[in-house]
Amino acid sequence: MREKLLYEDAAYPLDLKSDSGCPPFSLILPVYNEEDGIIATLDHLQQTLQFTDCIYEIIAVNDGSTDNTSRILLTRSDITVIHHRRNRGYGAALKTGIRHAKYPLIVITDADGTYPNERIPELVRLATQADMVVGARIGANVRYSRIRRIPKWFLVHFAQWITRHRIPDLNSGLRVFRKSIAEKYLNILPNTFSFTTTITVAMLTNNYIVHFEPIDFHHRVGKSKIKPIRDTLRFIQLILRTGVYFAPLRVFLPIASVFFAGFFITLCEDLFIRHDLTERTLILFVTATQMMMFALLADMLDKRT
Repeated sequence: MREKLLYEDAAYPLDLKSDSGCPPFSLILPVYNEEDGIIATLDHLQQTLQFTDCIYEIIAVNDGSTDNTSRILLTRSDITVIHHRRNRGYGAALKTGIRHAKYPLIVITDADGTYPNERIPELVRLATQADMVVGARIGANVRYSRIRRIPKWFLVHFAQWITRHRIPDLNSGLRVFRKSIAEKYLNILPNTFSFTTTITVAMLTNNYIVHFEPIDFHHRVGKSKIKPIRDTLRFIQLILRTGVYFAPLRVFLPIASVFFAGFFITLCEDLFIRHDLTERTLILFVTATQMMMFALLADMLDKRT
């Protein structure tokens, strides 16, 4: 495994293919102010991976940390470190890592020790039969607060409506996917925590094979970077945008149906009660028709691209 220190505008040469049963992969670790847990996470990763038959690299993307994280990463000669000069976001750190990764499979995990990283070799092997393997946090030792559980339930069910797939975990940060597929969507993947949500919806709506493997989820080390209200609103916005982008009929047809239902009700009132065709009925009919045509046009553009 090569040892390099890179900045975000540097290039990484392609190299090697694995002859083992485990396909080669690049593990990307976004890091922002994780001085309390980064050493334990890196040690655990190396202890887990060094005795496997996998060819791998670990890329830590220091996303503009302001604590001692940068100094700690510079002491590690067993990983590749890429520095963002300012904090750009979780998704931006992942996209930087993807661009610099030299292997066809990408593994992402968090630096806070919450995910069972000892499961990574297993998830990588499962990825030989799927386009993306998601570590779904539905194991026996997973606990969520009720405050997080309520918006998460609505978000997951809305995403399932858009994708027409069951989604056990929408935004898990432990997953394996093909670099070639992720590169197709880098321009629409957000720079925030919604990266994982968006790539899940994007791959499911485009009929890629996504496998959800149950995992446990541990208590994090250090302070969480997620702000529940702000990030929930961002998740809703991102799911709507991604739904419009990849499944416009699923988003616009229900809205058009509401207007058509309103048109039918007012038309019946006009015919049997008022005995006159009112402007309200005409407005509802024109709006429903326009919405339907807009949905069909958006779907045609989506299919062509």
